[in-house]
Amino acid sequence: MPASFLSASRQPRLWLASSRSLFPRLPYLPGSARFRGYPAGAMAALYRPGLRHSWHGLRPLGWPLCRSIQTLRVLSGDLGQLPASVQDFVERSARLCQPEGIHICDGTEAENTATLTLLEQHGLIRKLPKYNNCWLARTDPKDVARVESKTVIVTPSQRDTVPLPAGGARGQLGNWMSPADFQRAVDERFPGCMQGRTMYVLPFSMGPVGSPLSRIGVQLTDSAYVVASMRIMTRLGTPVLQALGDGDFVKCLHSVGQPLTGQGEPVSQWPCNPEKTLIGHVPDQREIVSFGSGYGGNSLLGKKCFALRIASRLARDEGWLAEHMLILGITNPAGKKRYVAAAFPSACGKTNLAMMRPALPGWKVECVGDDIAWMRFDSEGRLRAINPENGFFGVAPGTSATTNPNAMATIQSNTLFTNVAETSDGGVYWEGIDQPLSHGVTVTSWLGKPWKPGDKEPCAHPNSRFCAPARQCPIMDPAWEAPEGVPIDAIIFGGRRPKGVPLVYEAFNWRHGVFVGSAMRSESTAAAEHKGKIIMHDPFAMRPFFGYNFGHYLEHWLSMEGRKGAQLPRIFHVNWFRRDEAGRFLWPGFGENARVLDWICRRLEGEDSARETPIGLVPKEEALDLSGLGAIDTTQLFSLPKDFWEQETGSHSHPDWMNYSG
Repeated sequence: MPASFLSASRQPRLWLASSRSLFPRLPYLPGSARFRGYPAGAMAALYRPGLRHSWHGLRPLGWPLCRSIQTLRVLSGDLGQLPASVQDFVERSARLCQPEGIHICDGTEAENTATLTLLEQHGLIRKLPKYNNCWLARTDPKDVARVESKTVIVTPSQRDTVPLPAGGARGQLGNWMSPADFQRAVDERFPGCMQGRTMYVLPFSMGPVGSPLSRIGVQLTDSAYVVASMRIMTRLGTPVLQALGDGDFVKCLHSVGQPLTGQGEPVSQWPCNPEKTLIGHVPDQREIVSFGSGYGGNSLLGKKCFALRIASRLARDEGWLAEHMLILGITNPAGKKRYVAAAFPSACGKTNLAMMRPALPGWKVECVGDDIAWMRFDSEGRLRAINPENGFFGVAPGTSATTNPNAMATIQSNTLFTNVAETSDGGVYWEGIDQPLSHGVTVTSWLGKPWKPGDKEPCAHPNSRFCAPARQCPIMDPAWEAPEGVPIDAIIFGGRRPKGVPLVYEAFNWRHGVFVGSAMRSESTAAAEHKGKIIMHDPFAMRPFFGYNFGHYLEHWLSMEGRKGAQLPRIFHVNWFRRDEAGRFLWPGFGENARVLDWICRRLEGEDSARETPIGLVPKEEALDLSGLGAIDTTQLFSLPKDFWEQETGSHSHPDWMNYSG
């Protein structure tokens, strides 16, 4: 594999425009050219169809005669002030994508205001006057969730990315694409894809700027919606460039895939190209390429693309963990504080748990993060975690003052909503918000149509989102941005299991806990494109996010046990979603989940409050504090039906699952 995957052996010459003629410039020197140094502060880029374009490592060939030239301008910022490697990335990407201009984002409030104003002027967002600086975006109905089927990992060997099940069966833990096929896909999509649009340069830090646990990326995008969202979700702007210096960074290239060429109007107000959507990751080169989607999970490349798929490879190579986990601090009435990381599949309650208001008197929960955890052992053997994100990208439906009052408080200002419903008084609305509509207030659905309670179709898309700054959450942990991270005492796995799986159980040891995480199954949700409620294998809640072969991932987790001096967290499994025969939930959930955390904390203190079962350690009778809850069917809640577990173990001995490990 070449030094950079997207390197190529041929590229077009640069041409400069003057009032008199076209003339060739001297051969391009990587890292030395400056757009601002060209005549009138402009550069002309020429794309030659059939040639392979790339970000770096290109050699100029030929001196074509052509009179069709597109000039590029630096609209904001100074390329000359960027680190040489960032300049090279920007310049080569601009020659490939041919944007109308380049904007280097500084992350200031003034820039953010201008970005939101631009989006509003173009009809891509609407101001919500009921709140302070809140906005609503409506996407194309075809661009509403992560597209797992079009998300690929690119490695020379297929086994580097995915296990190879026996008999040629197709695995379910990621999609592999060969370098040659990926190069063809890039060549078919990216040349000229930003014509008529601005290329935004987003330097961002995953994790607190300057933390030894943090990593830096640079995203190039032609979407102002992405700019506004990334400013919320990451630390973005000039301070990141100062911290980067001459260091390494993850290269991220994104385009909505809808150039403005003047040849007809876009089909949709929301720019996207669903038929050509592709999200590619090149872990060997620390590169991400996304095309055709503006939805956050596909376009905010610092989230799942960087923070999980690329970071999980970084973590394996460097001896740490990048996981799909919330991080919370919980303090008991005696003042003893513990930190817990918990892995749930998307839309299974991570945000609700991370922001929980405990129903038990005297208990306090504080949020470090609601979605992703980067964890590394310190010099004393403690596993420490940071939240690499800077905001919340939460699922709106089901969020209410009852289920998550802290989330509702968080989103009252500086929030970008996507695909929720809008009320005529300038507010938002969705299923489960539990707020009665005032007299005379009407609702417009996420599709822009009139809606009223009782209508068959939902007013908000099931995967509609709020994007809000983490600092606004009223229960953010004082150490949520501590550069050294917080010490993790317990790891929890969980998913949506309507039958058979008890409310909580503890693993016997680290190896058993790794097995518990690897054997996770959960009912599918609206966070991806899957239809219907089916039980899917979702090991470690990472099924859509593995950056490399699951078997190697499993080995990496198991290897933690052999680290000298490692103080391994205890591992637990929870299931808030078990139902009775009538389909009713057996457990009230939400704030009452503090009762489960109470038992976990007491187990960490060494309390003898568990009994052994074939699947792990469950609470002894009356060990769970149920005071004030009323009638709870603990017998059914903790039952282990033999027929269910025979089927469950059978699902894990199926050849397609057994070969997940390669």
